[in-house]
Amino acid sequence: MNRLFKNAWVFHDGGFSRENLAVSGSRIVSFDGGDIFEESDFTDCIIVPGFADVHVHFREPGFFYKESISSGSMAAARGGYTAVCAMPNLLPPPDSLENLKRELEIIERDAVIEVVPYGCITKGRRGLELADLKAMAPFVSAFSDDGSGVDDARLLKEAMLQAKALGKVIAAHCEVRELAAGGYVNECEFQRLNGHKGISSASEYKMIERDLELAKQTGVKYHVCHVSAKESVALIRQAKADGIDVTCETAPHYLCLDDGCLQDDGRFKMNPPLRGIKDREALVEGLFDGTVDMIATDHAPHSAEEKSKGLKDSAMGVVGLETAFPVLYTELVKKKNLPLKRLIEAMCVSPRRRFGLQGGLLAAGSPADLTVIDLNASFEINPENFLSKGKSTPFAGKKVFGRVLLTLKNGRTVWKENTTKN
Repeated sequence: MNRLFKNAWVFHDGGFSRENLAVSGSRIVSFDGGDIFEESDFTDCIIVPGFADVHVHFREPGFFYKESISSGSMAAARGGYTAVCAMPNLLPPPDSLENLKRELEIIERDAVIEVVPYGCITKGRRGLELADLKAMAPFVSAFSDDGSGVDDARLLKEAMLQAKALGKVIAAHCEVRELAAGGYVNECEFQRLNGHKGISSASEYKMIERDLELAKQTGVKYHVCHVSAKESVALIRQAKADGIDVTCETAPHYLCLDDGCLQDDGRFKMNPPLRGIKDREALVEGLFDGTVDMIATDHAPHSAEEKSKGLKDSAMGVVGLETAFPVLYTELVKKKNLPLKRLIEAMCVSPRRRFGLQGGLLAAGSPADLTVIDLNASFEINPENFLSKGKSTPFAGKKVFGRVLLTLKNGRTVWKENTTKN
């Protein structure tokens, strides 16, 4: 099928230019007017490479009632994503080639976009014995025990050495268990006034501090998941200046919310928790100056029952794939003057570069992985309309700008909004 997208602002070479973009089959092509193309007018819209999220939980195999590869990948496509990396807190966990193949078979059958799994760092994600990293390496994006940190420094160092030899990233959930145990919100005024148990920022940055030293010793490609604290940003900024091969991500909720937004509602419960306003400001500053390399949603769906028990007893985690771009565009680009190109870099270019994901270019010959967005379209976030099985978001009811109209994966339409301009 030949398609011509006309009059859009197209992202390439780090900026936008108004032009037409042609797709033939699975590829972007040069348009010479010789063939017949189906035309769509996207005046005043932007066309960007499909977003990439390196931190999602698709729950399959093992927890199909929360999410599936099918529902999760469709939600991602609706949010403008064409590639995601799926975390390993599954049943069975992908800690061996045999277990990993079970996940890969489901992905091959059901995914509508590129879904690349993580392999576990340790067997069963228990932090006691290394998983078979070498056998899994050709099939995974990176290695992580996300949801748990690796407490044993010697074991993590050995994992880093193996990952270094295999050319793979170690993506770390940084949490000192003794400092976080039993907590579920940030240590803050809301926590104290309402009798909740807090999680200190030290539980995050103390583990990052340890891991950065190990990364320095081993030379591994080290990635810090879901950074939430100002001290963490400072440590990572200094580590980069010192030449350590480190990248990091943060999530939309840490950039756009803080503990002043807390309510006794499960949709405000995630790990790490929403931090203070100074932490949020440090994360935004880090995104501006490049210390924060990328934005990942930590899309973590649960059933309605699991999220209906208030802050204390609800499951940890919120969904984010279907709301990430409009929330970030509204809060950071429109309100804080973050350059739009920087947001696109953080949602597309940087994650693909670090994790070796395909795509990211809108040039003749490249795969037609792209997203069309109407920046002027406003709407109210309604979780009942989500394609994800998970409906729990702290952004419910928020008015936002930036509607995803169309997502293509290898030239195939994987999402089309009913209001697409023709």
